[in-house]
Amino acid sequence: MTSIKSLYEPSADVGTSLHSDFDVDYVIDYRFATTQQAKAEAQFSKLIQSLYDVGLKTEVRNGDNCTVLVFVRVASDRHLNSQAYRARVQDWLYGVRSAAPGKEIQKSLDDEPISQAERLRIVYLMITKPKSEGGAGITPKHGEWQGVESIFPLHDHQFNKDWIKIWTTKYFLNFDDITKIRDKFGEKIAFYFAFLQSYLMFLIFPAAFGFSCWVLLGQFSFIYGAVNCLWCVGFIEYWKKQEIDLAVGWGVRGVSKIQHKRPQFKHESEVKDPVTGEQIKVYSPVKRLSRQLLQIPFAVVSAVILGTLIATCFGIEIFISEVYDGPFKSYLTFLPTVILTTVLPTLSALLTGFATRLTEIENYETTDAYEAAMVQKVFVLNFITSYLPIFLTAFVYVPFAQIIVPHLDIFQLTVKAFAENEKQMTTPKAGFQINPERLKKQVIYFTVTAQIVNFALEIIVPYVQRKVFKTVKEVRANSAVKRGGTKEHHAANDIPEESAFLVRVRNEAELGVYDVTGDFREMVVQFGYLSLFSVVWPLTAVSFLINNFIELRSDALKITVENQRPVPWRADSIGPWLDALGFLAWLGSLTTSALVFLFSGDGFGPDGTPKNISAWGLLLTIFFSEHIFLAVQLGVRKALSKIDSPGIQRERAERFAVRRQYLEEAMGQEEADHATSGGIVAGEKMNRSTLERKNILIGLEVPGAKRPCIEEARNSTLRGHGTPGERFWQRQQGADETISVGRQLIEKAAPTKTKKEQ
Repeated sequence: MTSIKSLYEPSADVGTSLHSDFDVDYVIDYRFATTQQAKAEAQFSKLIQSLYDVGLKTEVRNGDNCTVLVFVRVASDRHLNSQAYRARVQDWLYGVRSAAPGKEIQKSLDDEPISQAERLRIVYLMITKPKSEGGAGITPKHGEWQGVESIFPLHDHQFNKDWIKIWTTKYFLNFDDITKIRDKFGEKIAFYFAFLQSYLMFLIFPAAFGFSCWVLLGQFSFIYGAVNCLWCVGFIEYWKKQEIDLAVGWGVRGVSKIQHKRPQFKHESEVKDPVTGEQIKVYSPVKRLSRQLLQIPFAVVSAVILGTLIATCFGIEIFISEVYDGPFKSYLTFLPTVILTTVLPTLSALLTGFATRLTEIENYETTDAYEAAMVQKVFVLNFITSYLPIFLTAFVYVPFAQIIVPHLDIFQLTVKAFAENEKQMTTPKAGFQINPERLKKQVIYFTVTAQIVNFALEIIVPYVQRKVFKTVKEVRANSAVKRGGTKEHHAANDIPEESAFLVRVRNEAELGVYDVTGDFREMVVQFGYLSLFSVVWPLTAVSFLINNFIELRSDALKITVENQRPVPWRADSIGPWLDALGFLAWLGSLTTSALVFLFSGDGFGPDGTPKNISAWGLLLTIFFSEHIFLAVQLGVRKALSKIDSPGIQRERAERFAVRRQYLEEAMGQEEADHATSGGIVAGEKMNRSTLERKNILIGLEVPGAKRPCIEEARNSTLRGHGTPGERFWQRQQGADETISVGRQLIEKAAPTKTKKEQ
């Protein structure tokens, strides 16, 4: 497994290349192991030409296992400045910025330089935006770009090293630490770390209070339940204020209004916008609504499928542990766990795939709308798999055990092969006692054991996946060799001063893609355990406090070591996950009141007999608890709205300054310089001597070229003036040369026959 030491300490292969990115903005991993040579060359030529047409410069180098690496950067600073200025003007028009950028582009950018995250975001949009919006329209693994495996920026390893070192010496992060994350990885990921940091600090109180209640009051304490519900309200309302402060401080408040179009969106017609007069692509809202309504049967079917599996395993576990009294009982109790461990992930994966397909047919126009719809479906699945077992124990097993358990004889088949007689598998007609510790043990499992298991899986699974994917790629490459390609070590022709850098890039190309949605899901599910069931075991917050202290650092390692550097997307909140937190806090007020009502006193609850439950008392308790929760929520929200936070003060000050400036000046709006567009001029014309020189520089030999000439050209290059980065970008001049070199790399490695032709 990749370690911090092996990643950041110079080695014979990597050398000092960790500290140099050769001015590369993005790397495009283009693979052709399963593509016929002519088709691969044609697609590669189109890829390079599309990049040049939007003002991007490229260099191509050999990858590994039938891969070429296309290095991309903006062709000129003027073009980048133009794109950045346009983006800032758009922000102002949408209300993200209080003031318009200065009329002089260069002066405006000098006053507010382009950050690294802003540069990477602009370049990525230039690569991926549709051609109708001024982009190259390159979408990895989609449509005509199936050969484009990934588009990723290179890690800043010096920053990663310093970041990890600082975090290992600090207990909590401050605003400056979060801002550094934002500058490198964008606001979307910075919001996750800010949320996790705030959640971690807020957990200190319920952890201390929960420990005191566990010592003094025990479980199912009314006092603990009430305080925990108040804490949930306080945390969520505080975070809403914190979101605004962060968004204002980072200059992204309202940025969610600027939507990015999905390339997968399929319009039905084009209509003229009555306001702007532009032709816009539309999809029938009625048709989308009809497809969105499919979420209801999807939720029902998911609940039935997952619920049946969980309830079946639940029944088997109760039967074996509390009814069966034969041989191997201590081993057979693990049977339900084995079933869940093997079957549940498969079912969840299938349902998640179905949810993805359902979201795709809903045909959302923007990325944000698509992600919000997907989050809703994933939340439903995770709610069922995470909380249903505890709900069954608390509200089915404990109240109704005396009625249900005698009917569990249907599970005799699971132990019949081991039982010595029927008596060992028969429920006693009298004297049956429920297990009063079952509910607490379940909560402890999900809040302690499951957290440890998930943490281990986060480390192990990515490692195994990389090994498997690497093996698959090698098998495909070997298959390509059998079909007419050549197998040559990818580093054989690397230029010496670039070899260490290319080793690093090839290693990063093998890494996975980081998805912050998975980390948000994990934290929201954890919050649900605290809100819904912590009254059963008041030490829940203590467990989460320890877990999240480690999680904060392990997630940093996950980004820097286990995954490619993410695209620095902007955001002004944590998105739909905030609604999920609010729902769990509200539901927690119901479950907490119900648990306190059922189990307060001796802590054993109804003892499996529903007649011991006062139905009207339970319903009144839930009713009043919910209304008290809503009243407190409204009160806290009103109180916090009266507090003028630093972010709100800053926003008011900026808007006031703008109003005063415009009132004092009778200004006329000058139109900004029109941004340059189109491709850059191709390099020198291709002739034999030029082609020989360019091929020599990247390690390809041209038939007929004399060896002394080759060596002379290579040595001349290595003795050239300028930095390695400058020489790196001088190997190929123009799209024609890049295409020619790439085609030769593909020709050497690509199969000449497809599988169908063999």
